[in-house]
Amino acid sequence: MKISGGLWLQGFVLMSLFFLTGGTGIAGDENECADKAITTQDPEIPLDELEIRLKPLTRCELAEEAKDWMALLRTKAQEISDKELVAKYKKTEVKQVEEALDALEEAQEALEEVAEPDTGEAETDESGKEEADAALEEAQKQIQEAMEEQDRSEGAVKTEVTEEILTQTETDRDEDEPSGEQVLQDEQAAAKQLDQIDAVELQDQDKLDQATDAAAQLADSKAEIRKALLEHITELHAERTALIDRANLVIDAFEVKGGDEGLIEEYRQYINEVSGIKVDVTDVDATSTAIMGWLLSKEGGLRWAKNLSIFIVTVLAFYFLSIILGRAADRALKASRHTSALLSDFLAKAIRRGIIAIGLIVGLAALEVNIGPLLAVIGALGFVVAFALQNSLGNFASGILILLYRPFDVGDLIEVSGILGKVSSMNLLSTHIRTPDNKLVIVPNNSVWGDVITNATGTNKRRVDMMFGIGYEDDIDKAQQIMEQILSSHEL
Repeated sequence: MKISGGLWLQGFVLMSLFFLTGGTGIAGDENECADKAITTQDPEIPLDELEIRLKPLTRCELAEEAKDWMALLRTKAQEISDKELVAKYKKTEVKQVEEALDALEEAQEALEEVAEPDTGEAETDESGKEEADAALEEAQKQIQEAMEEQDRSEGAVKTEVTEEILTQTETDRDEDEPSGEQVLQDEQAAAKQLDQIDAVELQDQDKLDQATDAAAQLADSKAEIRKALLEHITELHAERTALIDRANLVIDAFEVKGGDEGLIEEYRQYINEVSGIKVDVTDVDATSTAIMGWLLSKEGGLRWAKNLSIFIVTVLAFYFLSIILGRAADRALKASRHTSALLSDFLAKAIRRGIIAIGLIVGLAALEVNIGPLLAVIGALGFVVAFALQNSLGNFASGILILLYRPFDVGDLIEVSGILGKVSSMNLLSTHIRTPDNKLVIVPNNSVWGDVITNATGTNKRRVDMMFGIGYEDDIDKAQQIMEQILSSHEL
C-alpha cells in the first residue's frame, strides 16, 4: 500500500497539534470555554433549577459561573456597605438635632422665667437673664454643630442615595404616612429654616418658637429617613442571603469537578466575611428594626421557621415510623424459632434507633446543614472514641458473638465467671444475671464470652443425683429392693 506525501504531511501536522495541545486534541484547550456565565442572567433563579443547569457544565465553565456569582455578591455587599454608611451618618445627624432641640427647649424655659419672674428682686432678674443668655448661646452652638454635621454627611453621601431609598420604600408606607418625597422636602425646609436663624434672633420668643418647631420637624424627618434606611438594609440582607445560597451551590459544583482549591477557599472566606448581620445593641431602633425585618424576611425568619417546621415534622415522622417498624420486626423475630429472645430484642432496638438516626440526618439536611462534613467529623470522632474505648469495644464484639451463637437466652439458668443465676437481660456491653437470692449481677460480655459458660437449662433433660439415708436398725436389703423397684418402673 502506497501513502502519498500529502497524507504523510497531514499526519505529521495532526500529531504535532496533538502534542502541542497536551494530548487533548485540537479543541481540547481547557481555556476555550464560554466567556460569559449563563446562570447569572437571572439572579433569583430557584436553587433546584440552578443545580440542574450546573450539572452539564465543565470545570472551566463552572469557574466562570463562580466568578460571575461572586461578582454579583460583591456588588450587593458594596451596596449594603454604602447604605449602612448612610444610616451611620443619619444616626449622628439625628443625635445632633435632638441635642439642639433639647437646648432650644431649655432656652424657652429660661426666657419664660425671665418674662414672668417669681419675685421682683433685681438680683433674681439678672440671674435669670444670665441663665437665659447661656441657654440661648448653648442652643445656637448645638444648632451650628447640627448644621455642620449635616454638611459633612451631605459631602460624604450623595443625596440621590437617600432619594433612591425613600422611593424604594414608598410602596411599604401607609396611606396616612407622608410620602418619601415629602419627608425629604420637610427635612430640607426645616434645615434651611434652622440654618437661617442666628443668635440675636433667638432672643425673640417668636423666633425661638420657630427654631424649636423647625428642630423638631428636622429630627422627625431625619428619624423617618433613617427608619426607611434600616428597613431597606434589611431587605438588602435578604437579597444577599439569596445570592450566597446560589454562589455556594456553584462553588460546590466547581469543587466537585476539580476546581482550583486556592480559589475556592478564597471564595468561601469572602462569603464568610460578608455574610451575617451585625447589630449594635446600643441602638434600640436599629436593633428592633433589624430583628423584626429578619423575622419577617423571606430569606430570614420565615425561611428558618419553614426549615425548623420541616425538621420537627421529619424527626417526628421517623420516630413514629421507628416505633411501628420496631414492633413489627420484634413480632416477626420472636415468631421465628431460630431467633433467640436476646437477638430479637437487640435487632428490634437497632432498627428503631437506626431509623431515628436517619431521621435526624434528613432533618438536619432540611435545616440546610451540610451533611458531608458532618459525617466526616462523625467518622473521625468514631475513630478517636474507638481508640479510647478499646475495652468497651471488646465487650461490644463479645456481645455480638453471644447474640449470633446463642449460648444462652433470657430466663436461662447459667453459671459464668463464678456467678450462678437466671439471665434477666443483655445488651452489647454486659449481661444481667439475677442470682437465687435475688441479687442483680452485671457481668461484662468479655468475661462471659471468654470464660466457661454452664447453661443448666440448655437441655430439656439432665441427670439429678440424690442421696437418701436410712437408720442403723433398718433393713438395708429391703431399702435397696424398694429403690430398684422405683428406678425400674420409671421411664428414664
